Amino acid sequence: MAQLWNKFEKNELEKTIAFSTMDRQIQKKFWNTQRIAMIGGGALLAVFLVWQFAFADKRSKLNVEKDKLTVSTVTQGDFDEFIVVTGVVLPLKTIRLDAIVGGYVKEKVVDGGNMVKQGQVILKLENQNLKLNFLQSETEASRLVNDLQNTRQRLKVEKFTIRQTLNDLDFQIDQAKDLYDRNKKLNNDKVIAESDFMKSKRDYEKLVKQREITLESSKYQEENAAMQIKQLEGTLERTQKNVQLWRETLENLVVKAPVGGLLSSIDVEVGSNINQGQNIGQIDDLNGFKMRVDIDEHYISRIFAGLGGSFEFNGKNFDLEITKIYPEVRNGRFQVDMVFAKGVPEGIKRGQSSPIRLELGKATKAVLIPVGGFFSDTGGNWVYVVDKSGKKAQKRKITLGRKNPEYFEVLEGLQVGEQVITSSYENFGDNEVLSF
Repeated sequence: MAQLWNKFEKNELEKTIAFSTMDRQIQKKFWNTQRIAMIGGGALLAVFLVWQFAFADKRSKLNVEKDKLTVSTVTQGDFDEFIVVTGVVLPLKTIRLDAIVGGYVKEKVVDGGNMVKQGQVILKLENQNLKLNFLQSETEASRLVNDLQNTRQRLKVEKFTIRQTLNDLDFQIDQAKDLYDRNKKLNNDKVIAESDFMKSKRDYEKLVKQREITLESSKYQEENAAMQIKQLEGTLERTQKNVQLWRETLENLVVKAPVGGLLSSIDVEVGSNINQGQNIGQIDDLNGFKMRVDIDEHYISRIFAGLGGSFEFNGKNFDLEITKIYPEVRNGRFQVDMVFAKGVPEGIKRGQSSPIRLELGKATKAVLIPVGGFFSDTGGNWVYVVDKSGKKAQKRKITLGRKNPEYFEVLEGLQVGEQVITSSYENFGDNEVLSF
């Protein structure tokens, strides 16, 4: 019985221990693999988000091929302020042939392209109206000459007539005075009647008065005749000048070369009608040449007489100097004349054109970038600057100054040695970074 009881108690004890073990919860570990993975992923996501918001480059980007771009280095050197213009070779002097009088071309003596001497006949014109006016003027001059001669002849005749009249009056006065003096004595002696004395007195005084009147009339006639002669002489002089003018006008119907040179053009044909003042050609003086240059009106305030330039001809440089400025602006350009400062190049010909380097100022030290297509897209306000890695270029504001055909002067924004994209930005849009 004791053994059975001990066995029973042992079985009960084992059951009790078993039930006790089943009622207690089994505790799990906190830092298991799954929890560590979740926390680590969340931390990485948080770091990424913080970096995106705080440090990531949010600028717009564009991938481009660097080989298709022009990349230039910012340098420091002498900035030569000049522009390149085009000049055309012209004779130093060109004399226009304008028709002094009108008419139709009767004969064309010399064709264009030939050399002419001073005074050589080039054209012969015909104008019947001019000839008629000349004949009328000559006729009027002849009439005035006759009138002047007749007036002078009439004055001479009148002078002789007055002299004869005065001579007769003097004779009559002498006779009347003798009678008057004699009758005066007889009247004092009471020998003759008072009426006879008074009659002789009145006759004498009448003749004296008549002589005075005749002298005044003679003087007036002489003054009037002198005035008429003076007027006729003045009219005749003017008419004769008019005749001479018509004669010279007729002479101008023969067109002659005013100077010797090359008759470079003559734009008329036989039978064609020419108006007064019409240009019929020109003569080039081949003793010297000049360059006629077109310049953009943007530079008109900086161009002045004496400004220098140069151009290359047959492998040599020749200096030029502005001598004349034409201020009239046409199609945004104006013209100047430049002469050769140290002799005309040998072999140069009229009509040749050549680029000319026109200096606008003395060379100065400056930071420089080459001229490129970027300027038309940015106005020179910003450029793409390549970073030190050479893998991208970033937009940067700059300030440019003067410009010549080769370089821009950099005032702000770039350092010597930096690399800048100087080709066109047309396809880059508004992107702030270019990736290569």
